[in-house]
Amino acid sequence: MTIEISNIPQKEIITGFKARFVHSAHTTTAFWEVEAGAELPIHSHIHEQISMVTEGQFQMTIDNVTKVYTPGMLVIIPSNIEHSGKALTACKITDVFSPVREDYK
Repeated sequence: MTIEISNIPQKEIITGFKARFVHSAHTTTAFWEVEAGAELPIHSHIHEQISMVTEGQFQMTIDNVTKVYTPGMLVIIPSNIEHSGKALTACKITDVFSPVREDYK
């Protein structure tokens, strides 16, 4: 199956966080566009998550450790670990979740 990302409808999940989602049998991939200053509140979920910044600067706090992520950097967030974030600039971020994020369908 071939999918053009720009043809996937965009959903705003949290104020300033808009994403296009692709769901497979075992994963969800999210292509985020994040407004500068938008904040992701502290949360955790059962999903293992891999996050990669493709544009901009995004500050994340994962398990009480804060770092700034820039293009080409990625982080693996284990299941049930608290994390939060803030877009220091407008950002594009790609997330891969396993298992599938049913709440994003």
